[in-house]
Amino acid sequence: MPASYRYGAQTAEPDALLVRSADLHRAELPPSVLAVARAGAGVNNIPVEQCSAAGIVVFNTPGANANAVKELTLAGLLLASRRLLAAMTWVGGLTAADESIAVQTERGKAQFAGPELAGKRLGVIGLGAIGVQVANAAHALGMEVYGYDPYVSVSAAWQLCRGIIRADCMAELLPQCDYLTLHLPLTSETAGLICADTLSAMKDGVRLLNLSRRELVQTADLIAALDRRKVAAYVTDFAEEALLRRPDVVIFPHLGASTPEAEENCAVMAVEQLVDFLENGNIQNSVNLAPVALPRVDCPRLCVFHRNIPGMIARISGYCSAHGLNIGHMQSAAKGDYAYTLLDFTGTAQDGFAGLSDTPGIIRVRMLSASEK
Repeated sequence: MPASYRYGAQTAEPDALLVRSADLHRAELPPSVLAVARAGAGVNNIPVEQCSAAGIVVFNTPGANANAVKELTLAGLLLASRRLLAAMTWVGGLTAADESIAVQTERGKAQFAGPELAGKRLGVIGLGAIGVQVANAAHALGMEVYGYDPYVSVSAAWQLCRGIIRADCMAELLPQCDYLTLHLPLTSETAGLICADTLSAMKDGVRLLNLSRRELVQTADLIAALDRRKVAAYVTDFAEEALLRRPDVVIFPHLGASTPEAEENCAVMAVEQLVDFLENGNIQNSVNLAPVALPRVDCPRLCVFHRNIPGMIARISGYCSAHGLNIGHMQSAAKGDYAYTLLDFTGTAQDGFAGLSDTPGIIRVRMLSASEK
């Protein structure tokens, strides 16, 4: 990182905030803040809409912790099948009395028998960076893998093994899979996805994994399905009191990205995205703006955060024309209610772009000099 950067927990008038799990919902962000980067995929701890309204770009780091979550998911598949935790706990409680430990373990081991993964059907719901890795790894273990994601990207699709079977809908996948694993973001569409209806459509004795977001599963419906053995085992990364001390539930204490490698990957990726935005205005992996990036040339650059409403590009280019600015390169993209425009120009705005900042629909304007590369 350039020596000119200063950082710290109490930095006055920061240009950007880098967070992992700190809750910003009740924090008052200084007007100087241009961006917030979350070292992780989820942004539940960031008030995204309020940031958007203030012209603050919110970044996350999808894929940086994918390998860590993939490995924990594989561990979850094994724990859901082989009853390893119960077996280890049982062995730990044995005492050598009338029989030796060896005799006791041989006699009692049958109660912990469980199925192998090879040859079983796994449904992967959500084929982002993590879901793709899980699907490929499970396929390598000999599982018959079905993937479902109505929004799968071209990049993700290219990374899937040829043997992964694409499901066209949830209804196609649920009844035939022995295992189901969730790798979805939490949205209004996915909240409570696993409920009484979807559980009833699953295969009897299914083993379910949720290492994505607690709210994807309706706990009361899940418990009912566990009680009637519709669900044979549930593995989750989110502790809930109602699920504690159940022999058919394995709970991790939110360990998905808790590896030194994943934490470093997330932090490095978040910082690199912030630096590229602060120095070049480029946006990659923002949750509130679409990707926009231009190579730097020897020209000043204008970065405009604005509403996604008709006429905005005309207003921006009209301002440039009225002030004698010649646009060399320009790129704009929208996401939901907001949009972002980058343009390289020659010339000087005598009003310091105050006129553009005051234009209806414009939220924030930032100018980068040609020397900022």
